[in-house]
Amino acid sequence: MAERSDRAPARWRRPFLRWLDCVEAGWAVPLLIACFVAVWTLYLVIAYAGGGLHPDTLEAWALGRDFAWGYAKHPPLMGWVAAAWTSVFPTSDWSLQLMAMANAGLALFFVDLIARQFVTGHKRVLVLLLLMLTPAYQFHAQRFNANAVQLAIWPLATWCFLRAFETRGSLWAIAVGCTTALAMVGKYYSIFLVASFAFAALAHPARRAYFTSASPWISIVVGLAALSPHIHWLATTGASSFTYALAHANGIAASSLIEARTFVLGLVAAMGVSAVLWVLIAGTRLKQLPADFAAMSPGLRLLFYVAIGTIVLPVLTSLAMGSDLPSLWALQGLFLFVIPVICGARYPIERFYTVNVTVIVAGVALAAVLVAAPIHAVHRNDQGYEEGRNLYAQAAREVTRQWRELTGEPLIAVGGDGSLAYATAFYSPDHPNNAGPFEFEDTLGLPRKAALERGLAALCFRDQEICIQWMDWVSLRVGPVVRREFIVQASLWGRPGLSREVVVLMVPPQDSKGPASTADEFSANRRGTE
Repeated sequence: MAERSDRAPARWRRPFLRWLDCVEAGWAVPLLIACFVAVWTLYLVIAYAGGGLHPDTLEAWALGRDFAWGYAKHPPLMGWVAAAWTSVFPTSDWSLQLMAMANAGLALFFVDLIARQFVTGHKRVLVLLLLMLTPAYQFHAQRFNANAVQLAIWPLATWCFLRAFETRGSLWAIAVGCTTALAMVGKYYSIFLVASFAFAALAHPARRAYFTSASPWISIVVGLAALSPHIHWLATTGASSFTYALAHANGIAASSLIEARTFVLGLVAAMGVSAVLWVLIAGTRLKQLPADFAAMSPGLRLLFYVAIGTIVLPVLTSLAMGSDLPSLWALQGLFLFVIPVICGARYPIERFYTVNVTVIVAGVALAAVLVAAPIHAVHRNDQGYEEGRNLYAQAAREVTRQWRELTGEPLIAVGGDGSLAYATAFYSPDHPNNAGPFEFEDTLGLPRKAALERGLAALCFRDQEICIQWMDWVSLRVGPVVRREFIVQASLWGRPGLSREVVVLMVPPQDSKGPASTADEFSANRRGTE
């Protein structure tokens, strides 16, 4: 049936076939990726119309406001990307949603750079289509954070490594050093990618030629040089981001066994739909898999070894250290398995199947935009989110209004609950600086001295008990304060949603020249806490 369809295609298939004819012409793949980014950005805009941005995305934006070689909780790459993006695009929900999906699109483009080394024509497209049916490039990508930023960096670094291993050229070796360093300042989990490169090179039959060349040593020197500013930052600031990463190690062997099993099963589940489709496409030709593996090209074999390393090495480390191992940490590496399977198949794949998968991908995307997104938006408007993200903008605007009313000055520092603080920094028209979310401190401490001197507003939701306790503690240890409460309500396309109470603690700037009533209210609130 597939062969007959390719010889005499139905009329509705002909536009798809003309598009596949142009893969090697250079515009078919970019068109596919551009459509993917546009449709899934539209999904995010609709699905989260009343929901606000995810706290992780807000955190990335907040960190990027101040360039640094590292940050207290995370390596700096996600902040750098967000800062670079908002230097060109506006600071708004749709802008950062587009950033998240553009990152996913760039990841798919780099995956195609790898695939085109082994196959041509519609097989390249099939690789991307099957990846688009995993949750990595839409739902994982939309939460732009230290994990999602790896989506583009891992395939880029892998492509450079494959070229460096094959050519042993100095420029490719330099590229490997730079891209692996970039991966490391994205998330320290990328050490497993770097280690997998070394493992793959050692396991490959051409290892002697590679390691006796200058290529690997150039990569090591360049990588360390590129990482040196971040290493210096770690050495001079107490390595808080590294300590935070190590906090995932609990040292319990039994739990690490469960974590390792869940890690592998999670990745298998993420590839479930794509795997089923590939089985249907290959059919009885799956029996050729052992022969195809034996005849795998040197480049694909190297890529396969990298893929094995990115699974085995984290599992072994988790078992040894008793550390957490969520499967979402490895979603950026799914391409390492898809490319060897599809590109390693020596039999031709009929375009009939590629067209069918294209229709499936398009159907899923359209159903998500037209059906799932509106339903999700309405449901969340009524039920809300645990973190309260559909109330972020309202809370930020209200606390800014009350602060200006009280002090007559712009709000320049915000603290309290970490997510609310990041949200207020983003959604407030004053865009205050973050004074340090208390829950990332070793103990519940006072806000930074500079923030107290300039004036600070700290926010908590009423039902956040730890945050409220911290607020009570701070009220007794700083100067005059004002404590207020207000209710914010979600809204979607003019339809009111759930409401939630916000508590705000205002510490006046030391040189405040606000309205006359300000001092009286501060004093009254201060007396009330003593």
